[in-house]
Amino acid sequence: MNGNGKQQTTDTTVLVVDDTAAGRYAMGAVLRRAGHQVVPVASGKEALVELDVRLRSGTLPDVALVDVGLPDMSGFELCRLVKARPPMAALPVVHFSAAAVATGDRCRGLDAGGDAYLTVPADPREIQAVVRAALRGARRGTGAETLVHRLTQLSEAIVTVQAARSPTELAGAAAEGAARLTGTPAVVFVAGPDGELYRGTSRDLDILGLPGADADAEETVARLLPRIAEGRGGVQSVVVPAPLWPVGFFRPGVRDDARLVLTLTQGRRTPVCIATPARSGHGADPERDGLLARLAQATALAAEPLLRYQVERHVALTLQHSFLPRPDRLPELPGVDLVVRYVPASHDTEIGGDFYAVLRTGAGVLTAVGDVVGHSLDAATVMVEIRHALRAYCVEDGDPAVLAGRLDRMLQRYHPDVTATVCLALVDPDSGRLRIANAGHIPPLLLRGEGGAEYVDVAGPLLGLGLDRPAPTEVVLRPTDRLLMITDGLIETRGIDLGTSMRHLRTVAAGTPPGLDVLCDLLLDCFGHDREDDIAMLALRLG
Repeated sequence: MNGNGKQQTTDTTVLVVDDTAAGRYAMGAVLRRAGHQVVPVASGKEALVELDVRLRSGTLPDVALVDVGLPDMSGFELCRLVKARPPMAALPVVHFSAAAVATGDRCRGLDAGGDAYLTVPADPREIQAVVRAALRGARRGTGAETLVHRLTQLSEAIVTVQAARSPTELAGAAAEGAARLTGTPAVVFVAGPDGELYRGTSRDLDILGLPGADADAEETVARLLPRIAEGRGGVQSVVVPAPLWPVGFFRPGVRDDARLVLTLTQGRRTPVCIATPARSGHGADPERDGLLARLAQATALAAEPLLRYQVERHVALTLQHSFLPRPDRLPELPGVDLVVRYVPASHDTEIGGDFYAVLRTGAGVLTAVGDVVGHSLDAATVMVEIRHALRAYCVEDGDPAVLAGRLDRMLQRYHPDVTATVCLALVDPDSGRLRIANAGHIPPLLLRGEGGAEYVDVAGPLLGLGLDRPAPTEVVLRPTDRLLMITDGLIETRGIDLGTSMRHLRTVAAGTPPGLDVLCDLLLDCFGHDREDDIAMLALRLG
């Protein structure tokens, strides 16, 4: 009863285990007057059955009062069985007895997992105080376990975020981590330097196909974020009311308030925004918001190098596209038919230094396919230098071996830490004479008109090493023959020996119909999917 004579009410459920009806009634009366709901049972077996039923329904009691002298098992044994089951281990157990119990037995009860001991009859205030103390201890323990669980989830999310290879993958990893921390859907936006938004959604939103992954929702967020970020810095947590947030963003057809956790830089940019529903009836959770803030900070730190790389990739691709001649803009080559293909690596992989060149010289048509070792803007820059140097050198001398030697010395002088591979082929359209020099590259594949395909036996050290170079290899190209030159991006597969891939390529190429376009297109269709490196291909025959 409270001070006004009214019965108190709580949301606490107490399991009372006592083999006597009078004992169950007396203990239940005291607990009900304190506002608790009471579940009385008469034996240890009944208690275990009741707990199993409530466990399946998600309504486990908050505390158990257990008589020591039960008819089928001791209260201590019942406590041990309950505590041995992980879903019930956190249930606080208070033992009680009307009979004298030895000190050693009481200690055994505590060792079995009991939280307290009562001698009955007891003052109702003492019973109520012991129950409250047991509840407080359980709630503290549950709170600590919840925090440990959330911290573990945060650590796992940060590890996943740090392993992301692109801003989009990063946003998706952060969204899934936020959803696990909050138990709600989550959307994460990572802002790029030019204002573009990379978006990631938790799996539940992807499955439902909600506007969290919709372009209109993205436009709404893009308009809101600068207004929210204006004049602020650090990490901010704000609630956007439902009228300002897209309908159905988190639940179909429902307008939810949105809680945004943003990291804001000194430049007033918004690198990362985590959006979760802030539903009515769910108050603020400082602990959860703090964990989301840490996740947002970790995501922002991981985003910086990825966003810088996006800029670097754009510059490198611009270099490649600017300096590699388009297939429809190759020079006129009397007496030679030629096609080229260039396929950049998939969007989320690194920039390569692959290149091709087609040049007219006084001695015939010079073709080259090569690759600067490494994946970076530097590799793309060196690729451009090699192509320019090759154009300049072949004006004076088109001999492939001479050109390979000059390129080798150029790299040693201006880029001593860089190496490159290249295959150079000089064809005389009139005679079909083909002179080939190779510097550490995959040799050309010669497809004979009568059938069959073989790699030209030509080798040599990489460019940039300053080693002696063998004389060029000479073969005769007949009118029905085709010559294929590629970079290893077409066939190189992690975990598979390059020689095995080369043999596979030779077998497939030998079975292609006549023609250069069909040769290149069929090989790209067979080998060129989801590659981690750029692909350059050049195929020629006598015209």
